[in-house]
Amino acid sequence: MTGAEAANALFVATILTYAAAMFAYAVEYAFDKRAPKRAKALAAVGASGESDAAESESPGEAPISPAAARGAGRLGLILTFLGTAALAASIVTRVIYTGRWPWGNMFEYTVGVALAGMVTWLVLVSRGTVPRRLGLFAAFAVTMVLGTSVRVYTEAGPLVPALDSYWIIIHVTAAIAASGILLIGCVFAILHLIKRRYDRQVSDGKPIRFPLSIAERLPDATALERLTFKIHVFAFPLLTFGIFAGSVWAHFAWGRYWAWDPKEVWAFIAWVVYAAYLHARVSGRSAKVNAPWIAILGYAVMLFNLTAVNLIFSGLHSYAGV
Repeated sequence: MTGAEAANALFVATILTYAAAMFAYAVEYAFDKRAPKRAKALAAVGASGESDAAESESPGEAPISPAAARGAGRLGLILTFLGTAALAASIVTRVIYTGRWPWGNMFEYTVGVALAGMVTWLVLVSRGTVPRRLGLFAAFAVTMVLGTSVRVYTEAGPLVPALDSYWIIIHVTAAIAASGILLIGCVFAILHLIKRRYDRQVSDGKPIRFPLSIAERLPDATALERLTFKIHVFAFPLLTFGIFAGSVWAHFAWGRYWAWDPKEVWAFIAWVVYAAYLHARVSGRSAKVNAPWIAILGYAVMLFNLTAVNLIFSGLHSYAGV
């Protein structure tokens, strides 16, 4: 087996392992009935026989016991560590096989984002910052990123001359780290909005139907919102540094710091959107309510820059390959 084949095998093993972890997390999420205190209190307020979420099953009716569900969650976490190790090994194998830094094309960049995102999640859960069962959503997001990367798979090979610079280590690594962290931030922003809507429905005594019913076991909406903010506060300087390092590299490569290339323009737009999110988050109650939507818009711009700008627009960054 060649180095490229080994890297590909580890990549496939990563996706399968994450898929298994996602299933294990789903078992814990569905059958471990320890709902957050706030969810229980709101369910009591809105209990009128109309809410599906307020109806709880007795332990004897559940096909899987809470203890078994928690065991599945522990298995999911172990699988997540194994999958992340396999993904890191796949990247390292590419480095050994090609003899270069592993961010030479869109496929490698996307895989790097997935690794950064899952490492971020593992740090959060290892520190006890988030419940383990939320790995269902983190694993889903990262698996989708890896699945998307398959669409732009590129064989391992040497760097094109334009990328053969030590600046690829500085600029692209910062961009990948920021993108991976912001991916998890976007997940929590979405979960916050779902939980907020769920709480409103329960407090108003309105029926809770799928998919809103999945929010029953999410943490407190306020806690999710604060975590979203902290993640973005951490990632924003990395994003800023990545753009700054890119402009310095552009100066050495093209003789100018900024060329209004489509990639540069959309990176700047993403930076502005995230700056708007941070500003809205600390600008008063009305702006704070809408801040999570701005965070989600920010990642949508990031995805547009990664996909549409790479695949449709032509510019100075076209040599990065797909």
